[in-house]
Amino acid sequence: MTREFINRRGEYGRVINLSTDAAQIFAGQITYGASKASVEALTRSIALEVAKYGITVNCVAPGPTQTGWIDDELEKSVIPLIPMKKLVQPEDIAETILFLASRQAKMLTGQVIKVSGGHALP
Repeated sequence: MTREFINRRGEYGRVINLSTDAAQIFAGQITYGASKASVEALTRSIALEVAKYGITVNCVAPGPTQTGWIDDELEKSVIPLIPMKKLVQPEDIAETILFLASRQAKMLTGQVIKVSGGHALP
């Protein structure tokens, strides 16, 4: 899909990939973590290749997000791991994507933006 987008580019473009804030350390779900780490590496590589066309390529890596699947028990165990002491909301992720898609983000490329409240900081 990214290749097709690049082939049909206009004056500028934005590619925004999705990962997870724990892509580098995801014990217990190794294949999921590895696949997201690959998305992040792909983001950086493509960013280098398409910068000359005015296309930016970035990645959003959400932390624990309340989409309905986190019950009270899980929330109580996760909150202590989040420095901001609250779960990410879908709107937090959407706002970051909107910014990356805007012209204001024209010099931001090859980045992984963690929307996590500080969860999984190295």
